[in-house]
Amino acid sequence: QVQLVESGGGFVRAGGSLRLSCAAPGETSFSTYSMGWFQQAPWKERKLMAAISGSGRGPYYARAVEGRFTLSRTNANNTVYLQMNTLKPEDTAVYYCAAVQSGSSYRTSLSDYNYWGQGTQVTVSS
Repeated sequence: QVQLVESGGGFVRAGGSLRLSCAAPGETSFSTYSMGWFQQAPWKERKLMAAISGSGRGPYYARAVEGRFTLSRTNANNTVYLQMNTLKPEDTAVYYCAAVQSGSSYRTSLSDYNYWGQGTQVTVSS
């Protein structure tokens, strides 16, 4: 069982930046997990925004955030980071970190992931 703890959400004006963090405290094989960040806006489906393999391969980005978001990981600290720049009001959502133990590739399907964080709210005002 992997515990995922997210932090870094908040309120920001359009054009601003936030950095989300997702830690897996106590996990001893963090580098074997593919990690993803998902976005869920009110009344909408949860969607993958970015994913990265255990070794850092990728990352994959959804078209809506490519060029604005950067996903990275530090396996020594059991943490992944989502740097969110040039934020737009349509980025407003709850962001969830997710993990799946996989091989060398990242995963892009929501159903692939079996561990989830509690979510962190990001609100972007116009």
